[in-house]
Amino acid sequence: MIRLVGYEVVDWVLVIIGEVLVAIGVFCDLMGALGMLRFPNFFVRLHAATVGTIGGAVVPILGAALIAAGCDFLGYYRWFMSGAAVVTAVLILIIAPAGSHVLARATHRSKTVPVEPKVVDMLEEESRGGE
Repeated sequence: MIRLVGYEVVDWVLVIIGEVLVAIGVFCDLMGALGMLRFPNFFVRLHAATVGTIGGAVVPILGAALIAAGCDFLGYYRWFMSGAAVVTAVLILIIAPAGSHVLARATHRSKTVPVEPKVVDMLEEESRGGE
């Protein structure tokens, strides 16, 4: 029988929460992949790709950080692994939305992909000088 006392309970809870975050990441990756297949145009597909990146990469990396923090057999290396995972997740969290914004803006300005259906296009009005 396993005795869960003190730090062992905290380690166990960290591992369980980490596994739940990894499972949420799997779900977000699946939804992002389905969105890439099913959505109608480039701009909406870019949204699906960003959901897959944030939900499918950042959340599981944070889950891996919690799992590493809860694994006592790693010794002090568990804190290095957790710290590296958190730093990686923060970098992805900052860079992914900025990258998708740059892709969408460049695609719109080059007129490579038509914006359809369109009600109001503020970027188009901005480029014409606000007529």
